Amino acid sequence: MRLAAGTTNQAKLQAIYNIFNDGANIIPCKVPSNVSDQPFSDEETIQGAINRAKNAIAETNADIGIGLEGGVNESPHGLMLCNWGALVIRESSEQPFIAGGARIVLPAYISQRLRNGEELGPVMDDFCQQENIRSLEGAIGIFTDGQVNRVEMFTHVVKLLKGQFDYANNTSYGG
Repeated sequence: MRLAAGTTNQAKLQAIYNIFNDGANIIPCKVPSNVSDQPFSDEETIQGAINRAKNAIAETNADIGIGLEGGVNESPHGLMLCNWGALVIRESSEQPFIAGGARIVLPAYISQRLRNGEELGPVMDDFCQQENIRSLEGAIGIFTDGQVNRVEMFTHVVKLLKGQFDYANNTSYGG
């Protein structure tokens, strides 16, 4: 099976490798999400994940595409970190498999910068005085004091995607 990963981000790739470690030929590729650099709703973040999966298939002609997208979502409790994934099958007209993961409320001083038009990755780099936080522990790792990192967060999403895919392809369940 050829699987196109619509990313070159190391944390997202590691999450895909963690779950599709059964002989899948994983092809990383840098593709656009076709949404804002900083998605600002669940809907936009989901659409970004779907677009990345579809664009990865178009780029590589793989059997399956996976897109992973991080974003934020306004809530009554504050701006929440969100993350979504999509798995698209090249030869299928069915809706993609979609899964979401962990959520936490971002601190007000980070949220304000995002609301003012900045993107979370560079804001976190500035906040941590470190480069490329998004490929390392991510905001989730910083604001959970290392209890959950970005690889673990996206591994959970990829596991949910693969589980749905496997269930749909397991005829003994009538899927």
